[in-house]
Amino acid sequence: MLTYPQIDPILFAIGPLKIHWYGLMYLIGFAGVWVLGQKRAQQPWSPIKPAAIEDLVTYGAMGVILGGRIGYILFYNFSEFVSNPLILFKIWQGGMSFHGGMLGVFIAMWIFGKQKNCTMLQLTDIIAPLCPIGLGAGRLGNFINSELWGRTTDVPWGMVFPNGGALPRHPSQLYEAFLEGVVLFIILWVYTSKPRPTMGATGLALFCYGCFRFFVEFFRMPDAQLGYLALDWVTMGQILSTPMILIGAGMLFWAHKKAA
Repeated sequence: MLTYPQIDPILFAIGPLKIHWYGLMYLIGFAGVWVLGQKRAQQPWSPIKPAAIEDLVTYGAMGVILGGRIGYILFYNFSEFVSNPLILFKIWQGGMSFHGGMLGVFIAMWIFGKQKNCTMLQLTDIIAPLCPIGLGAGRLGNFINSELWGRTTDVPWGMVFPNGGALPRHPSQLYEAFLEGVVLFIILWVYTSKPRPTMGATGLALFCYGCFRFFVEFFRMPDAQLGYLALDWVTMGQILSTPMILIGAGMLFWAHKKAA
């Protein structure tokens, strides 16, 4: 069993102002998209110029935050929302959904594309290889916050998490940081190292993330208010990831079929 590192979730505080590690991870993700997005926008096939990346990041950030919060409430805490709609605004209590954030980004890119006379998929193809930076950083933030820990285990790298009981658990946040962050970044970066058909990068990103998330859900504890939704092992994360896998595979196949 490994010892869980006791890291203060608050990075530093100045009077009443507190900067949390989790918030810093969001900034790292947005900064990564901005820096690498500048390089990608210089490519001749890019539908937008480097100067537009700052606005693209702003739209994307709004999509992540609004979509992530609304998605969490609708997907994971809808019953409480029905009885108390104000919980939607209690962001200090936590609760963000990747799948909701993803939908928020698609909507944001559709709106931004209307302004730049390009399609939503052309824009998502640009940012898809960059999103793993934020995904990996966000999972590290979950680990530092000691949240979203895994199921109990007897593997040598199991950890006893604060508020997670006395038994060691899978550090599933680190599994996700590695797969959704490092591995997904490498796959998408290599794939997009040369021109690809429109929606190819988006489809590959959806497919790979869906597969990785579906797999890690076997080690991650489901949300307490939902538990297992079927067969004593199916989780909400797996249900939401299944359409991603199917749609992503279909997009990837169709993109290359049209190109051929």
